[in-house]
Amino acid sequence: MQAVRHDGPALEVRALPLSQLGERYRRYRLADPLAEAALAASLRRWGQLAPVVVCQRGEVWEVVDGFKRLSAARELHWPTLLSRSLAQADERTVKAAIYGLNQLGRHLQELEEAWLVHALVREDGLTQSEAAELLGRHKSWACRRLALLEKLAPLLRSDLELGLLPPSLARQLLRLPTGNQAEILQVARREALTVAEVQGVVDLHLAAASAEQRAYLLDQPRAALQQADAAPQWRHDPRLSRAGNRIVRQLDHLLEELTRWLAWVRSPGLLRLQHSDGPLLRPLLQQTVQEARCVSDETATFVDALGLP
Repeated sequence: MQAVRHDGPALEVRALPLSQLGERYRRYRLADPLAEAALAASLRRWGQLAPVVVCQRGEVWEVVDGFKRLSAARELHWPTLLSRSLAQADERTVKAAIYGLNQLGRHLQELEEAWLVHALVREDGLTQSEAAELLGRHKSWACRRLALLEKLAPLLRSDLELGLLPPSLARQLLRLPTGNQAEILQVARREALTVAEVQGVVDLHLAAASAEQRAYLLDQPRAALQQADAAPQWRHDPRLSRAGNRIVRQLDHLLEELTRWLAWVRSPGLLRLQHSDGPLLRPLLQQTVQEARCVSDETATFVDALGLP
């Protein structure tokens, strides 16, 4: 698999007036007011430590990477920002740069990746395979990102873009026909279902043999899930190898524990901690974040290697 490449060196760092910096490519990034406020405090105390990356479009220098720094600088009424220009800056290169420049530190969110893939395919005319190769990913990765925008019902896509629908929940709803997605989302919100519970509801909805079963599922989703779980949660799958069945058992256990952890994090559990717990828990929580990123990256690579959609 090819890595993202940007041929040709970037130009020298220069100070550009904020009035000449545009934000046409900000549409590929989610707003993060808290991060922008934190960055404004950092700029106020330490100054600008890294230049923003720009490309020239006519008389305007369009920001490619560094939108939070730009917002913070405007809040602080700075006249200029240190900027580095891309030597080659056609539209495809810019989108590849947005992706590649955010592979270190905080990665792009899945929706932001979807916006980039959608633009490369629908606006720039690349195939899904070409878009994936440009970004150094597998075609199946690009297909999943494109589906996140194109196979969701319009109202759900709007909620996704507004941050009202988490991508993890959207992925489960994508398994349903477009006409059934909104009703399952309504049930999930009404009953405050976890993503794992929504996955079970979607499984049961797809397997429902009658309208009566679907109606009961929509009215009493947790009761339906409990009835389905009355049987053993895992059975040997004769279609899988011994190693495949072992992976299924491990993933079942892992997903169950992750569901419990997410439910605690999203609940007022934090309020039950003592102030003195923070310094002791912080190293373990930071290690958890690092390991979670590693698991996410390695699992995605594993999925891509299997050629899964």
